[in-house]
Amino acid sequence: QVQLVESGGGLVQPGGSLRLSCVASGNIFSYNVMGWYRRAPDKERELVATISSGSTTNYADSVKGRFTVSRDNAKNTVYLQMNSLKPEDTAVYYCYFFNRGLQYWGQGTQVTVSS
Repeated sequence: QVQLVESGGGLVQPGGSLRLSCVASGNIFSYNVMGWYRRAPDKERELVATISSGSTTNYADSVKGRFTVSRDNAKNTVYLQMNSLKPEDTAVYYCYFFNRGLQYWGQGTQVTVSS
């Protein structure tokens, strides 16, 4: 089992920035993938960004150039730096962890972009 604890969501004005963090604990193997998905109201959950333990990244087209995913392997922590936020980025953001064929999800943190 792997447990994920997220932090950093909140309310921000359009054009602002937020940084999400997620700490993983439990049965963690050296190769894994961490990242973020989001679910906006009345929409399906979608990929935001992922990063492997070897630092290979993958981004949704909608966030490229604005969001940056990073990780600290020593702390089993993944970050999502979100800049130039738009109202359409409003969603619940979920931390994601993939390890030995299993995937885990955090409880979600709300990000609201509004003036």
